[in-house]
Amino acid sequence: MDTRISFELDGQTCAVTADPEMPLLYALRDDLGLDNPRFGCGLGQCGACTVHIDGQAVRSCITPVSAAEGHKVTTLAGLGTPDRPHPLQTAWVQEEVPQCGYCTNGWIMTAAAYLRANPKATDDQIREALTGLKCRCGTHMAVLRAVRRAADAMG
Repeated sequence: MDTRISFELDGQTCAVTADPEMPLLYALRDDLGLDNPRFGCGLGQCGACTVHIDGQAVRSCITPVSAAEGHKVTTLAGLGTPDRPHPLQTAWVQEEVPQCGYCTNGWIMTAAAYLRANPKATDDQIREALTGLKCRCGTHMAVLRAVRRAADAMG
C-alpha cells in the first residue's frame, strides 16, 4: 500500500506517495525529477546512487524511501551551489577529474561524508574509504588528488 513519505531534500520539504520499500533512488529520480543521483548497478556496489541521509552516505538504490521519512536528504546538487561550491566540487574541476561524469556523484558524496567525519584523513584512509566505487573511465588517480586537495582545503 502506498504511503505519503515526507523528508527534506536539499533544503526543501518534499513528499512522495509510494510503496515504503521502493528504493529512495526511484523516488528521487522518477517522482521528484532529479537527474542526480544516478542508477548504476542497482546493488549498492558502484556508488553512482549515493546520497546523504542526515550527513551519512547511503546507496539510494538499496535504501527504501521510508528510511528518508522525517530526515534530511542531500544530493550532489544540494552539497554546494554554483556560487558556493563544496570544496570537493571545486577540487574536481581543479584536478580535471570528470571524463564522462557518470560516477562523479558517488565519489563526491562518499568523500564528502567521509571527510566531514575524518577531516585529517591520510591518503591511505581516503583510499580505504573510497574502496568499491567505480569509474569506467579510469580517473581514479585524479579522484584521489581531488579528494586530497579538498581535504587540505577543509582542514
